[in-house]
Amino acid sequence: MRCLRAALLLSVATLPATLSAQEQPQPPAASARIPSIPFTERTLANGLRVYAIRDTTTPNVSVQVWYDVGGRDDPRGRSGFAHLFEHLMFKATRNLVQEQMDRLTEDVGGYNNASTGDDYTNYFEVIPANHLQRLLFAEADRMASLVVEPTSFASERDVVKEEYRQGFARPYGKLFQTYLPEISYSVHPYARGVIGDVANLDSATIDDVRAFHATYYRPDNAILVVAGNFDPAQLNGWVDQYFAPIKRPAGEIPRVTVTEPPRERPVSRTVYEANTPLPAVLLSWQLPPDRDADVPALQVLDAIMATGENSRLYRSLVYRDELAQSAQTSFDTRAGTGTYAVFAIMAGGKDAAVGEAALRREVARFRDEAVTPAELAEAKNEILTAAIKRRETAEGKAFLLAQNVIINDDPTASDKQLAAVQRVTAADIQRVARKYLGDNQSAELRYLPEQANKTGDTVTVAPTVVTRPLTAPADIAIVTPAPAGQRILPPPPAAPVKPVLPQVAETRLANGLRVITVERHDLPLVTASLVAVGGAATDPAGKAGASSLSAGLMTMGTTTRSAAEIARAVESLGGSIGSDASRDGASVDLTVTSDQLAPAMTILADVATHPAFAAEEIERARTQTIDGVAVAMKNPAQLSGLVASRVVFGNQPYGTPLEGTPTSLKTLTQADLKAAYQRTWQPGQAALVLVGDITPAAARTLAERYLGTWQGKGTAAAVPGDRAAFPAPRVVVVDMPDAGQAGVVVARPGIARGDARYYPLAVANTVLGGGFSSRLNQEVRIKRGLAYGASSGLQAGRRPGLVAARTQTKNPSAAEVVTLISAEMEKLGKTPVPQAELATRQAVLVGNFGRTVETTDGIAGLLGEYVVQSVPLDELQRYTAKVEGVDPAAVQAAAAALLDPKAASIVVVGDARQFLPALKARYPQVEVVPAAAVNLDSASLK
Repeated sequence: MRCLRAALLLSVATLPATLSAQEQPQPPAASARIPSIPFTERTLANGLRVYAIRDTTTPNVSVQVWYDVGGRDDPRGRSGFAHLFEHLMFKATRNLVQEQMDRLTEDVGGYNNASTGDDYTNYFEVIPANHLQRLLFAEADRMASLVVEPTSFASERDVVKEEYRQGFARPYGKLFQTYLPEISYSVHPYARGVIGDVANLDSATIDDVRAFHATYYRPDNAILVVAGNFDPAQLNGWVDQYFAPIKRPAGEIPRVTVTEPPRERPVSRTVYEANTPLPAVLLSWQLPPDRDADVPALQVLDAIMATGENSRLYRSLVYRDELAQSAQTSFDTRAGTGTYAVFAIMAGGKDAAVGEAALRREVARFRDEAVTPAELAEAKNEILTAAIKRRETAEGKAFLLAQNVIINDDPTASDKQLAAVQRVTAADIQRVARKYLGDNQSAELRYLPEQANKTGDTVTVAPTVVTRPLTAPADIAIVTPAPAGQRILPPPPAAPVKPVLPQVAETRLANGLRVITVERHDLPLVTASLVAVGGAATDPAGKAGASSLSAGLMTMGTTTRSAAEIARAVESLGGSIGSDASRDGASVDLTVTSDQLAPAMTILADVATHPAFAAEEIERARTQTIDGVAVAMKNPAQLSGLVASRVVFGNQPYGTPLEGTPTSLKTLTQADLKAAYQRTWQPGQAALVLVGDITPAAARTLAERYLGTWQGKGTAAAVPGDRAAFPAPRVVVVDMPDAGQAGVVVARPGIARGDARYYPLAVANTVLGGGFSSRLNQEVRIKRGLAYGASSGLQAGRRPGLVAARTQTKNPSAAEVVTLISAEMEKLGKTPVPQAELATRQAVLVGNFGRTVETTDGIAGLLGEYVVQSVPLDELQRYTAKVEGVDPAAVQAAAAALLDPKAASIVVVGDARQFLPALKARYPQVEVVPAAAVNLDSASLK
């Protein structure tokens, strides 16, 4: 993918106080109905299928072009080729210059991205609606006249190599990126990982790229989806103007016709890999194609297995038996045979063989006994809520429809599957478990820490996998850029569509609790977020992680409900509940269908006001957190961030790791955790935020009923006072031998959110490293291919936070990247930003803000941040004007004061032997700390 988005979801469940029997949540089937996606469909004479989804409630429009080509179609000896080609589609065309897609999207407040799957490659943009015609012109131009030339080809190939290395640099990256597909297929080309490998990437040529484009990038192999605010007749005219003239090639499109045979004998492999902090085990089975009638029952089975903390995997492996640090599934249906994987990262001291036995036991339960009515209802409600959330934005609806067309050749497939899910019975689930999930049908992989004299099994793409050579069409036209005077320019934008910003209603209960409501009635969905001021910045010295662990434990039992009862209650409603702490506050959050909000509020209120902090829950959570920290410490990117915060802030509150360290976590007592809770959770410093299908009057009624009698205990968190001086800058290398990449961070102290310079610095930071077109990404990725991406971030809290630029790169280029980052930081303070560039970066901030307020949880999260940071709620209405009011002088002044690299610390985590001499030549004072010896409990790191 052009922009990698990977996240590990860690949720924590919680519950309330004394409730009557009538108030106890039950697992009813949700009565909320999901409106089907309204669309129009037509096919042009050249074969392009066009789908339009009109939504006049948004000022934006999403343009998506999906091609029926993916990793399965990679030519022989060219695995990763479809993905490499995806990158090249962002380069020049006959009429568009290099990177102009970013000028047409990101620079006007939108964004663009793409991804490659096994069955498709998609290109998608979200832009202000008045730029729709320009994007249709651009998408048609790169379909018809892509320019492939040596410089961009070589640069993007290097970028993809860094993407490949980045995946392997993360613990367990190779497990999913390479080994899972390789053990899952013996004949089908799905066996090859979509990203390929370095050898295959190096073997690709420009002639290959041109042949691939001519073979697959044609109108009769694509679909166009437009969703958002547009005039239907005008859209049809533009599509006819730009896409209809594209010729339909004469040749047939090559198709993968091989079928993966059913697996009749189990497969088992053991591998030993470096950078593996805890053993892992994975079991994989074959799934039928997504269009198969058995898929809805398998979806329900998967929800029972792994959705939420009331799921079977979490309850047994993680919670009850404490065998695993995490246990999850991957449900991957495709146009052909898919894969269903269950996997566990073991807890410290637990063996992979024990994990395998536990996973097999849970799978066998589905074959041997019927699921309960409560499990069945819960899973259906969870699937329903997830489906509604996918339809919150125009982009989400477009993505869903396009995927339906490419995978199932049916734009309504998801609606049909959702209806079928509601008809699934316990007998259906047992039947499909017996049909697809037998022990003799499994492929097993044990992924173990590297050990001396242990080489493990060989796991590679099977020689029986069927692939095809790339056959070039006979009439390939080599496209060259049009001379400057002959280029057809994109049409001008139309008049802007004025956005309708959320309107906030606020009231306050007698106990001091603020109740904040935003109404949105287009979908039957509500996000509830109870936020409070306090957080990890209030943790005493030596007690790092107290607030984070305390917040996590809030959902792990109350005075009347166990952790299991909490998870069961909220998940039976189709929702999920999570509680966590930030540096300056904490929150309890849930999203449910609006018809389930009242029973869900009983749980949220109980969790927030009556946490039990039971001794056994403390020990369980402590152990899981320590294991999670151990995994983070093996990831160069994560470790570089942790070290950077410690180096920049020293012993100040923002310096210690938010989740704590193994040492500090072991010292925390029940009294410490209760004190952390009491510092934060006071009604006078808290707010209940409700966003979605609810009125302010109903919100106040709910708040009065469930939180009106809440009275805090203990001492509230103190407002931060005077700050000590920040430590002197340092240059620190953490030596992680054989690390797959180096994590690089250049960081320095910034400002508090309430500082008058916040908006100038926010804009300066966006010029530096906010977005694909930012200066850092231009220098590090686009011009030199040294990284998959480079960015910068601004953390402005109640205290001055961190300003940090960061990237991951191959070890030999780490010193060069440090130099590039420092030069760009310095340049911003010395030279005014040209007005044209400034406008594009302001548009990035405004566009990101606009997309955030499109979803219920986005609005709730933003308002929660305002509460914690003491920002007036009408900032929602003023944000755009404040960003657009920043001028070049203000940006330069903020950058000179707050981005000067002379005040920055430099942290590089990687294989030091490959970059230390070059780094030391410029920074003789560099400190070297072995990764195994890093001590985050001390500001000295020793």
